[in-house]
Amino acid sequence: MLSREDFVFTIGYDGAAAVVDGQAKRRYGSLSTAELAEKGLFRAAYSSAVYSKDSGELQTVLNAYNKASGSSFTAASPLDRLFGVFPVTVKRSMTL
Repeated sequence: MLSREDFVFTIGYDGAAAVVDGQAKRRYGSLSTAELAEKGLFRAAYSSAVYSKDSGELQTVLNAYNKASGSSFTAASPLDRLFGVFPVTVKRSMTL
């Protein structure tokens, strides 16, 4: 299973490996879901919330995104498609 930081900053997949944005991981990897959302890093914040499986974190991201974008999503599920974030089972990562 990927670490939280690897999952949050995954930018794609190369076969069975997650491709991780190493620069973003180093810079923002220690931030919480709420802190990522506050910085406007919505994809990373949403990935963090998905990884945590915490409905409160999902709601935090949803509220922050709606406020910033003027959207009115009432459930987090449309964000899966919007940000391209889906739980995927991979065992290794490669950092770029």
